[in-house]
Amino acid sequence: MAADLEEKTDRYERLLAEALDAAEIAPQEGTPLYEAALEYEEMARSYLEDGRHFRDEDDLVNALASFSYGHGWMDAGARMGIFEVPTDGHLFTV
Repeated sequence: MAADLEEKTDRYERLLAEALDAAEIAPQEGTPLYEAALEYEEMARSYLEDGRHFRDEDDLVNALASFSYGHGWMDAGARMGIFEVPTDGHLFTV
């Protein structure tokens, strides 16, 4: 069971990091939606950092939760259209 948790945590960390790299802010700078995109991206990056901190502390449950929440922010932003994302592949549910 511990090996499954470790593998899943690794996978979700990679998924979030890849999603952050692949997404580009779609709205025009200076608009409220642009500001929202910045906030969504900041939340996702913060959860990535938190997850890495939890992993360093051998707290895989909270690391996995952090990576999952971070990806949720990115996925929600993609579905709202505030991020331009690849529509093929495994990173987003658009």
